[in-house]
Amino acid sequence: MMKKLILNNGVEIPQLGFGTFRAKDEEAYQNVKYALENGYRHIDTAAAYGNEESVGRAIKDSGIDRSEIFVTTKLWNDDQGYEETKAAFTDSLDKLQLDYVDLYLIHWPKGYDKARASWLAMEELYEEGKIRAIGVSNFNIHHLDDLIKTARIIPSVNQVECHIGLQNRVLQDYCKKFGIYLEAYAPLMSSNIGELLNNEKMINIAKKYNKTVPQIAIKFLLERNIIPLPKSSTPERIVANKDVYDFSLNKEDMDTIATLNNGRKIFPEPDNINF
Repeated sequence: MMKKLILNNGVEIPQLGFGTFRAKDEEAYQNVKYALENGYRHIDTAAAYGNEESVGRAIKDSGIDRSEIFVTTKLWNDDQGYEETKAAFTDSLDKLQLDYVDLYLIHWPKGYDKARASWLAMEELYEEGKIRAIGVSNFNIHHLDDLIKTARIIPSVNQVECHIGLQNRVLQDYCKKFGIYLEAYAPLMSSNIGELLNNEKMINIAKKYNKTVPQIAIKFLLERNIIPLPKSSTPERIVANKDVYDFSLNKEDMDTIATLNNGRKIFPEPDNINF
């Protein structure tokens, strides 16, 4: 049974989500529909992914009650600002063909002022009932620090790159103080998945539990109370990534995986983006 966490505003979120980054059109539609048919109830998309329409169609065609599906989308960098955020959100809602989204995130930090203005608009949309929870993505501690100074509503999540090589322990400790959950994109190291699959320590642990290396990588994040968002286009892997609730990693194995943290990012560093 997929575990749920309670966000800092009381909203429930399924702890394992399905990612849709780089999935376009028919691929996004088929992947999301298949994931929903096979027990996923948390779908993560973004305006920048260009697949909100496909994701929305898959949700509609799944026949699953809307209230059972947790849907996240994100505000793109060019759309930050007070009025711009409201317009961008309306556009996302139209594309998804939904009356509300469960979680809306600022996709990347683009300066303190932009974040504050966007956040004010998101707080208002939240209070109007159009969003059930609001949060951020790719925020470092100083970005959160500044936002929290003026925010009326504390972010519920911070979605960041997080995997065995980039474990974000300091960031997680900071977020915990405010009840902010970390969500992990690229939990299987994205294009660097080969590095994960060939890691000897991970291979040995996987054998011990009779699981795959990706299942161990996902379980490691779940055990740390992080919300992983694995993405796959392969039906067997979509199912396998969810099949992680029939075992627990012991302390020794958690400690072993902790030693694999080398702090190396695959995706851009938020303080040095040019998009």
